[in-house]
Amino acid sequence: MQTNAFDEPEKLQSSVQGAVVFKEGTGGDYTKTLQPGKLLQNLVTTVPELQTFANLEVKVLMNKDSCQIGPKQWIRMAQELHTRRDEFDAFVIVHGTDTMAYTASALSLMLSGFAKPIIVTGSQLPLSMPRSDARQNLIDTITCATAGFSAPHIQLEEVALCFGGVLLRGNRARKTSATIYSAFDSPTYPPLARLGVGVEWRRRALLQYEDTDGVTYTKRAYTPRLKLDPNVIRLPIVPGCDPKKVYGDLYARGVRGIVLEAFGVGNMPWTKETGWIPWLRSQRKQGMVIYLTSQCESGELHPELYRTGSLALELGAVSGPMMTPECAVVKLMLCLAHPNLPLAEPIAGEL
Repeated sequence: MQTNAFDEPEKLQSSVQGAVVFKEGTGGDYTKTLQPGKLLQNLVTTVPELQTFANLEVKVLMNKDSCQIGPKQWIRMAQELHTRRDEFDAFVIVHGTDTMAYTASALSLMLSGFAKPIIVTGSQLPLSMPRSDARQNLIDTITCATAGFSAPHIQLEEVALCFGGVLLRGNRARKTSATIYSAFDSPTYPPLARLGVGVEWRRRALLQYEDTDGVTYTKRAYTPRLKLDPNVIRLPIVPGCDPKKVYGDLYARGVRGIVLEAFGVGNMPWTKETGWIPWLRSQRKQGMVIYLTSQCESGELHPELYRTGSLALELGAVSGPMMTPECAVVKLMLCLAHPNLPLAEPIAGEL
């Protein structure tokens, strides 16, 4: 799949004939709106060194700015991967950075147990630009995707995100910078690998790692789930905010799931002026599914330690080990579409 990540943006011509002017310090022109440009349909021609790693087939599944990628596109990607699972040993998805973490989370959950490398990558600057990071990210991604063939002890059998010299579990990754090349991080889980002169693998972090020392992680059967309910919203709790006034009756407007971002380990205001519990009770009575998480990037959730957190759990809000906000949203979409799937039980290393 290809989005705007490696496309060629419009260039601003200067008053000097034939010259191309780029905004100082960026390596590119951001004086016009970035939009998807020409498709680089043959990445093998553009980055010929990729052929030293594997026989590649390139398919352009869609050409969209990644801000336009959502549940419909995730389903389409998952269906394509599911259909072609037996045809290839590994899969690479070229994607824009804005929603890359959402896509990686969605594919990991929808294709639980896929048992082959699926690696999402992209770049901060388009491949056509002189200082683009696209070429290195592509080479690093192919290196990781094919690692198991030269090193059988490396069993990468999950959805990962490769960017800026690190390989991260896809459903634990977050975009943390809009400007630097190391744009993604994993606050709740260590990197699967670091890429420099060599590749430093963290084998014990791999989803389905097995070893002779008795450390074994159970391999899950491949269980594709190719439906999502997109009627989900993220709500951060804001000090002084009255949810009845600010959010109103969300269920009546078609929302079916809320990822509620509380303070710290699961606390929220309890005063009458900020009546979160009465509002949550009214939404739960109508059938709203509520997943309680934190505004913190890492740590453990213990909403039972606080009055309002405990009341939220009594009302039926679900909580558990910390998921990234991106992953929590997609997991809730998946669970709404597959009601028998528990929110707080891991299916792809997301918890």
